[in-house]
Amino acid sequence: MFVKPNYLRQIMPSKRYNSVISFLIIVATIYLSFSSLMPKMISDATVPLTEFSTERALVHLKEISKKPHYIGTKEHKKVREYIVEQLHKLGLTTEIQQQVAINKKWRAGTTTQNIIAKIKGTDSSKNLLLLTHYDSAVHSSLGASDAGSGVVTILESLRAFLAKNKQPKNDIIILISDAEEIGLLGASAFVNHHSWAKDVALVLNFEARGSGGPSYMLLETNGGNKKLIEHFVATNPKYPLASSLMYSIYKMLPNDTDLTIFREDGDIEGYNFAFIDDHFDYHTAQDSYERLDKNTLEHQGSYLMPLLTYFADADLSNLKSNADYVYFNLPYIGIVYYPFSWITPLLIVLSLLFLGLLIYGFTKQKIKFKSLLSGFTPLLLSLVISGLITFYGWKLLLKIHPQYQDILHGFTYNGHWYIAAFSALTLGICFVIYKKYFNKEDTLNLMIAPIFMWLLINIAIAYYLKGAAYFIMILFYGVFSMVLYLFSKKENLSILLTVLSIPIIIIFAPLVQMLPVGLGLKMLMVSSVLIVLLFGMLIPVFSQYKNHKNLGRLFIVLAIVIFISASFKSTYSVDEKQPNSMMYVLDVDKNEAYWASYDKHIDEFTKQFLGDNPTEGSYDSLSTYSKYGTNIQWHKKAEVKTIIQPIIEMVKDTLIANKRSIHLKIKPQRVSNRIELISKNPILIESFKVNGQPYKKYDNEEYVVALRDHGKTVLSYYLALENEILDIEMTIVDPVQPEFFIYETSYDLLESMHFNFKPRSESMMATPFVINDAIVVKKQINLD
Repeated sequence: MFVKPNYLRQIMPSKRYNSVISFLIIVATIYLSFSSLMPKMISDATVPLTEFSTERALVHLKEISKKPHYIGTKEHKKVREYIVEQLHKLGLTTEIQQQVAINKKWRAGTTTQNIIAKIKGTDSSKNLLLLTHYDSAVHSSLGASDAGSGVVTILESLRAFLAKNKQPKNDIIILISDAEEIGLLGASAFVNHHSWAKDVALVLNFEARGSGGPSYMLLETNGGNKKLIEHFVATNPKYPLASSLMYSIYKMLPNDTDLTIFREDGDIEGYNFAFIDDHFDYHTAQDSYERLDKNTLEHQGSYLMPLLTYFADADLSNLKSNADYVYFNLPYIGIVYYPFSWITPLLIVLSLLFLGLLIYGFTKQKIKFKSLLSGFTPLLLSLVISGLITFYGWKLLLKIHPQYQDILHGFTYNGHWYIAAFSALTLGICFVIYKKYFNKEDTLNLMIAPIFMWLLINIAIAYYLKGAAYFIMILFYGVFSMVLYLFSKKENLSILLTVLSIPIIIIFAPLVQMLPVGLGLKMLMVSSVLIVLLFGMLIPVFSQYKNHKNLGRLFIVLAIVIFISASFKSTYSVDEKQPNSMMYVLDVDKNEAYWASYDKHIDEFTKQFLGDNPTEGSYDSLSTYSKYGTNIQWHKKAEVKTIIQPIIEMVKDTLIANKRSIHLKIKPQRVSNRIELISKNPILIESFKVNGQPYKKYDNEEYVVALRDHGKTVLSYYLALENEILDIEMTIVDPVQPEFFIYETSYDLLESMHFNFKPRSESMMATPFVINDAIVVKKQINLD
């Protein structure tokens, strides 16, 4: 009989403390998984001149985010001039590329004014391009995060890079693009019309979709990611945050950045660096200097400096690949990666090993078929109950707090509290359900169900979502846990398995938060399901805890406390403003006018326009475009004001061989910001030009515009120049008797002398993503 030596007894924890130690390790690991994602301190102005300083970058940010500076405004010009001045101070020669650009996908067009500069290298064959945009979102955003943060990251990094007084091998092009917010038009102007574009081999793009949180690296490539990942690892950034899962999902979603244009139109590779937390500030008046997380800006700088230094001298001639890597990040280690070709062999090996362990367990009678099946019951119950409670719980909260629906981002100001509350509730449900089975069934038999579930998930991933193939790490952990339970003496096993679970927790705990943050609180149910599945794999640890019932109660009580706290934080305030919308629409053909709002609920501000009894729905079947398909919710007839309407000049209108060719000019007679062309009927357009620039026709397309529904936008053109005229040429195939309307929009309702009303309170702001604070003139184009 083996007797444990005294020194081992002294250093090994007593069984009574195993649970406490294990629990503390898990809590500490979860904390580490979040705290290690990004810097916790910013670099001040005392760091060497050859290093990035967030404090120095913030000086620029304060200047360029004082007021909204969307395209066509005076502030837009001021911001452009400030950036040009700073580039000149760095010794760079700048160019303003003024170019009409259109994006058929977004049906958008404007005259862009890109800011371009270049650092000459010793070898100009292939160029590195630094990219961000300087326009803010229409119409009230201050643009501090999106993308003022990108502008100042590039300015400060360039200053530090040039302070080294070393000429790079590659030319470095700086493109501070225009009109990104209205359809990636500045990027389109550069890629399709500038002579430097043909020599660009790699793009580093800096973006934002919120005002804080860690910055994620997302690739853009038409091929495989192999070489881009190898180069990214070689740059050795201090806080790399990336995974092939995010890359795979990003490719499937309709999300675009300026870098998308480089990939689609120029077949140019690149990296996006973007942060997405505090999404509720995105495109609003709260996207301000004060609300930007300064540590987030530090994170952006921690990416650009090593990447700029590396790619300035790297070989950029061979970045393309047909192979893909699975990759993910680990704190203090960096990016871990392996080829897609490993996915299936790893899965086969683990599947066979799992099967072999099952057979061995049956033959040794350590695994019993009835007990194995019984292990599926608590897992499925936990999945179903947690999933349903989370899904319908969020819907109930939307009923209790209807104001949450005012925030079109899908993520409320107290959204993180709800993530924490539903996470705690899910853990409480798991402990309560599993309590009975922990006491009744052997741990080994309870482990089989979650391992089998993760095996099925990994099989599905191998076929449908290869970027998530690193989920196989969980399967490794589960199978190894089986090995330990089948072949080891079980003393102090919970501590060992807790330690072995650290990489799993570090990788997957942030996903619980990232999914609702990135995709909206409607994803809370997915986070809940993920927690249950992770809990299942940690059964070897949790089964050895004492007082499962009390732990379950503790998490449920914690959830209730967090829910109550979230409710106290559900109201609007000066720092967390209530969004609302209003516009005045004048139909000059009918000589009628309307007040209209996209808000589901009428508040103190909108009531002064809509009154006590507004009409539900829109004033017309035709309505102006909104980003997320948000429809007008309320309208009311208004007094007809004398708003000067645009002049529509018909230059040409001919019908030849059942094709109608139309050439018209629209001349605004007031200061306007946008002209939208809408077709009342479905329409097929063979060719379409805007101020001389055509919509592209791709190889598989017969028509450049094919609108199958009624009342769809053909073009949204943003007026960027003084006295700008919109010149449209098109050839229509069907119908030859179209009905077109224009909506001429100006964002000056609040300043107009035509109206008298109380301004918004300090706890209110304009709703983003919709036409807001606008005077809209609707007019039909008369065709013979």
